[in-house]
Order: sequence, then structure tokens, then C-alpha cells
Amino acid sequence: MKLRQPILHTQHLDLRPIKLTDVDAVFEYAKDERVGPNAGWKPHTDKEESRSFIKFALQKRDFHQPGIYAIIYRKKKKMIGTIEIHSYKEFKGELGFVLHPKYWNKGFATEAAKAIIVYGFEVLGLRRLAYGHFLFNEPSKRVCEKLGFTYEGTLRNKYLQYNGDVIDEAIYSITSEEFFHHKIPWVLDFKKTLKVDYDLDS
Repeated sequence: MKLRQPILHTQHLDLRPIKLTDVDAVFEYAKDERVGPNAGWKPHTDKEESRSFIKFALQKRDFHQPGIYAIIYRKKKKMIGTIEIHSYKEFKGELGFVLHPKYWNKGFATEAAKAIIVYGFEVLGLRRLAYGHFLFNEPSKRVCEKLGFTYEGTLRNKYLQYNGDVIDEAIYSITSEEFFHHKIPWVLDFKKTLKVDYDLDS
């Protein structure tokens, strides 16, 4: 049985399940050398790589994973990235996202992540949501801090990069106690503007 993946609407964004028709938008940012390496994968060299990624993303839900969301910038009706809860195991998961460089430093990554955090705790019933970033990825660290994650430590030699480098990863988390007991300052106000289309659950 697939996990619920409702469509999420925030102030500027719509988060909906990724589709094969998103291939052009994915390739537009996935080919950029500033994007993939920050997330641990090599830049895409052609649209077939982007199409393969989307097919892999769609298969995730067949293995009891929540699935990958496309981030849609509503004003321009444009897909600008993806976001997901991956490594899901009943009570825990890890937040991951990628955003088109043209839309960096505009608050969109934070806005999308807030919606997914609410989804994770209130729809999936998570008890723990982790977040990791490579030490050189300062923008990702800033997003993490804005979201209220607690730093837990740095895992040494945690990740094998596509180029063979082995690198460290800083790990953070939010627990269900923090989320539901109002320890994360933005949650209550953000939920007032978040709309969830359960009836469009795919």
C-alpha cells in the first residue's frame, strides 16, 4: 500500500508528485555544475539522465517510500526543484531537496521544506526527521538553521561522491516532541497558510 502523497500549497509554491513530463525542467537545473555536487551526484549530461532520475523517483513509492515532490513556483507555473523525505522507515526519515540556482536565496527552499516537515510529522507520523549536508554546502546549512533543526554531530567519511571522494556530513534532526510541543517557532504561523489537498492524493 502506497503512502499518502497529497498536494501541498504554500504562499508561493505548489508541491505535487513528480511526473515524467517534468524532464525538461529537471534537466534545466540538473545539468548545472552548481547543483548536483552539493547533493552528491554528478551533473546530468543529457535529458535521458534526467528521465532516468524521474523513473527512479516514481518507483520509490512502490517500495513504501513517500515519493518525490516537484516544487512548482506558482507565479511562473514553473518547476524549480524537487524535495522529499527519503530513507523512510515507519517512524523516521531524512529531508532532501534540490533547487534551480536561479531561485536560490529567495526563501523557496525554506518554504518548501516547511511544508514537507509538516507533512512528515502530521501525515506520515514521523517521530524523527533528519537533515544532512556536506560541510562545504553553506547555503544548505543556512536553510537547516532557519528550519530549527538541532545539530547532532558530523559523520566522518560518511558519503562516497560520484568522483570517488569520501566526505564528511553534518547531521541534524527535529523530533516529534519538538514539533508538536511548539519548540519549532515557525510551525504554528506557517500552518495557517498551508493548504493540503488530500482528495488529490495520488
